[in-house]
Formats: sequence, structure tokens, C-alpha cells
Amino acid sequence: LCRMDSLLYLLVYPQRPLLTTRTIELVGYDKLGAGQNATVAVMSYSGYDIEDAIVMNKSSLDRGFGRCIVVKKYTAINQKYANSTSDRILRPDRTGPGAERMQILDDDGLAAPGEIIKPNDVYINKESPLETRGSIMSPTGQTDSRYRSARQTYKGPDGETCVVDRVALCSDKNGDLCIKFLIRHTRRPELGDKFSSRHGQKGVCGTIVQQEDFPFSERGICPDLIMNPHGFPSRMTVGKMIELLGGKAGVSCGRFHYGSAFGEPSGHADTVESISETLVKHGFSYNGKDMIYSGITGCPLQAYIFMGPIYYQKLKHMVLDKMHARGSGPRVMLTRQPTEGRARNGGLRVGEMERDCLIAYGASMLIFERLMVSSDPFEVQVCRVCGLLGYYNHKLKAGICSTCKNGDNISSMKLPYACKLLIQELQSMNIVPRLKLAEA
Repeated sequence: LCRMDSLLYLLVYPQRPLLTTRTIELVGYDKLGAGQNATVAVMSYSGYDIEDAIVMNKSSLDRGFGRCIVVKKYTAINQKYANSTSDRILRPDRTGPGAERMQILDDDGLAAPGEIIKPNDVYINKESPLETRGSIMSPTGQTDSRYRSARQTYKGPDGETCVVDRVALCSDKNGDLCIKFLIRHTRRPELGDKFSSRHGQKGVCGTIVQQEDFPFSERGICPDLIMNPHGFPSRMTVGKMIELLGGKAGVSCGRFHYGSAFGEPSGHADTVESISETLVKHGFSYNGKDMIYSGITGCPLQAYIFMGPIYYQKLKHMVLDKMHARGSGPRVMLTRQPTEGRARNGGLRVGEMERDCLIAYGASMLIFERLMVSSDPFEVQVCRVCGLLGYYNHKLKAGICSTCKNGDNISSMKLPYACKLLIQELQSMNIVPRLKLAEA
């Protein structure tokens, strides 16, 4: 692995597809696998496979099905500045405050390859000069007090152990020292990870079931995946059914079948009839269906189940990269409302349409809580005479109206901070919004 990509997803055990086409051989896709052959049973199992969700076998995950490595690149640049000062990398403190965050650093102040890195660990102990313009006063250079710490810390998913894969030192186009860190993380499939066959039949993992609860065939074959049959009729992915049949025939007779949907005269397609003959010759049913026993009761199921190998790919949309929740957290300076986006640990917005739904339900306290209590509550002083905002004087322990110049008719009320901001911005444009108060 030599490239320093900003993001790289690697499948740990890639396999060759059992069912191939002429095109796949021409582009060499069978030489560079991007998925794994999963034994798929097309049946309904539990309620966790509704709407394209798939049920996965825990034992096949333990054997390495769908396991992948995510490699991320982090860069740090040792900049030179106009007054010939530059950033510097310091030896880490082995004792004292903040030393436990620098355990993975080598003596040169960079993270050592092979170290396990946790969230909030420092991977480069860097300092930047405070003065970057003008000339330096003393000829000897800057003193230690003229630097501020510019450590870079690793921000990753909590509770996950990642490894520093490689550290590379190079120059960028300005001639500054550029340090690149590759951090790798091995992930096994979990609930919410996305898989897809080669026919665009994508689905997320709905639940992971122990193998002893999984259904099994007469021959003792246990599927790796269970896919809901409702994905077929409306999508009309007949090619996927041909792939299942052809993969089953290929496994039993030991050759790679062609799965083109139309019989080509050049012989680069196996028709369903010839595949069925192969299946019957090896003791399977001609239509690819098996007699299946329930893993929970041990009794045979009432229907024959369509089961066989299909080439499945693990897609890069993993739940670990998307999972986001917050209680209280950072807020924006201007509006004092929660920040936006997962990267900034933001909140989920109740927009205009969500507000309409809450109004339609008549859930007035819920809409009050969403739009004010858990967003940006603020206490303001309002004058009952002129209806303008006042302020609270801490010396006099009383509210003062700045327009009437007294504190006789002041009421305090709760308001979203964004509303108070709007009132003040309108006042700055010579529009006077007055609040008329009634007794609560």
C-alpha cells in the first residue's frame, strides 16, 4: 500500500465472482475482485428484512465476510513564514499534564507507525510562532515564550481502536516540510452497513443472527445472507436470479458460468435451460430451490426456498461514519443556536415542514420545547409602557428600560435568542417592533 489517498476502503478477503460475463473478462474485473460470493437465501426472516434490509449470519462475519479496512490520511505542514521563522516540532513531554495524550509520539514529536491511536491523541507535537510578520528583534532568534502550541489531535469515532499505518515526510510545492499520516481502521460489518449485489439491489444490514438460528438446507448449507423476496417483482432484476442459478451450477460443477441475460451466439452465455441441466445432474432442483429446515424449530419450512451464491459488494456507506446524536453541545456565537452538521457536533433542525406537522398534531408544548427550550432560550426585560427591550442592572438588582429611563414597568419574559436578535436588527434599521404583553 504505497499511495497516500485521502480516503481508501479496502476489502480484506476479495473473491472472484462465480458468475462472469464477457465484458467482465475484457475489462479484467475478475482479476481484481471487489466483493465476495455470499450464499443468499431469498426468503422472509424476522421483521428485520423489510424494504431491502438483509439479515446476516454472525458466523460468516466471524469468518471474515465483508470485513474491510478504512485508511484515512491526515497531513501537517511545517510552515516557513515571511520573517524567516517557522513552525517547530518538539519532543513530547513524557511526564506532567497532557502526557497521556502523547503516549504514541516518538522522540521526534511525530506519531510512531504501528501505535494504536485513540480519539484526542496528539499525532504531531507542533508549535507555531506568534510573530510571523516584520523583523525579529533579537539576532539570536525567538525565545520560547514567542511560540504557541499548535498540536494536531486525532478526532475519530469513540471506542474504536485505529492504528497509525505509515508516516511519510516530503516537501510540498512551497518547499515546506509536509508530514502525512495514514491511519487505518479494520471494520467488520455491523447493523446499518450497506451491501449491494451487482444488480443494484442495495440494502442495509437489518440484524445479525447467530448461525444456530439460521435456516439450513438438507445438505447442511447455511446461507450467509437472507434477502427479502419483495425486492424482485417490482425491480425485475431477472439477472440476479440467473446469477443465483448460474453460481449454484458453477459451484457444483467447478467452472465459471456466464450470466448474460441473452444467449449469445458466440457461446459466451449459458442459458437457463443448460444451467438447470447442470443443477439436476448434480442432484439439485432444476429451479434452484432447496428444501430448508428452520434453525429455530428444526422443522422443514412449508415452502421451497430459492438459495444459491450471489456476488455481493460492501459499499462505503458505513453507519460508523454517519452516526450522529447530541444532547447539549456547542452553539453558534451570533444566534446562540446549536451548530449545524455532524462534523461540528450539531443538532437536528426542526424545519418549517416539521413545525407544520407539530402544529397539525396540536402538540404545542413539544413545539415550544423544540423551538425554544432545547434551542436558544433567553430571558429579556420588556417595558410594559413602550414595548421595547430593556436590560437587567446587576448593581440595582432590577430591570431598566433604556427608552423610558426607569425600571417601574419592567416585566421579564423568555424568548428565543434569535427573536431578540431579530428585534434588535430591525431597530438598527429604524423599524420599531413593540411587544404588547398580557398577564400570563
